[in-house]
Amino acid sequence: MGTDLHELLRSLRVWDPAVTELRPFDPATAPAEPLALFTAWFAEAVAAGQREPHTMSLATADADGRPDVRTVMLHGADADGWTFATHGSSRKGRQLAGRPYAALGFYWPALARQVRLRGPVTTAPSAESQGDLHARSTGALAAALTGRQSEVLGSVEELARASQAAWERAQQEPDAPVPTWTLYRLHPEEAEFFQGDERRRHVRLNYRWGDGGWERELLWP
Repeated sequence: MGTDLHELLRSLRVWDPAVTELRPFDPATAPAEPLALFTAWFAEAVAAGQREPHTMSLATADADGRPDVRTVMLHGADADGWTFATHGSSRKGRQLAGRPYAALGFYWPALARQVRLRGPVTTAPSAESQGDLHARSTGALAAALTGRQSEVLGSVEELARASQAAWERAQQEPDAPVPTWTLYRLHPEEAEFFQGDERRRHVRLNYRWGDGGWERELLWP
């Protein structure tokens, strides 16, 4: 007997007090720019035991303007932007080449918080991209060496063979170059911080870049 999706959905609840802490958030005390608030919220998510807080949704658009989204890993965030990496030849790499604009979404249910950013995306120099890759694990290098991301795969056996060869090379050549590996930076023009509230009086603080500085505004939930 199959699972009834609708019944299952109706049985679910969000922000269970047993696992979620709904913290007060006074936007009047927020810093003047989003990076400082993001850094503080990220640290609080880690301290609260949020699993994989560095994973985020990356939304791009193809040549026809149709949206696409997937989960990727945050590699860093500083005054130059929020960084992530992928093969320039992958689907998202090709989409970013054609339309260098994207959105990022973080969700930390342990604290009922979301962060949304969107803005133009640029690529880092090749040397910086390779340095980012080689600072990661052997498995990350092996995956990058396997390559052909987003291409049609003939069989799982084909993947197993290519992956095994890539692992062996990654172990023997920890500095092996992967020319297609690219580090991307999203430079936010907007950054929204969402704090959930038990009575659904959610706080939404939005930063917008304009006239050479950050402007802040509250949004209705």
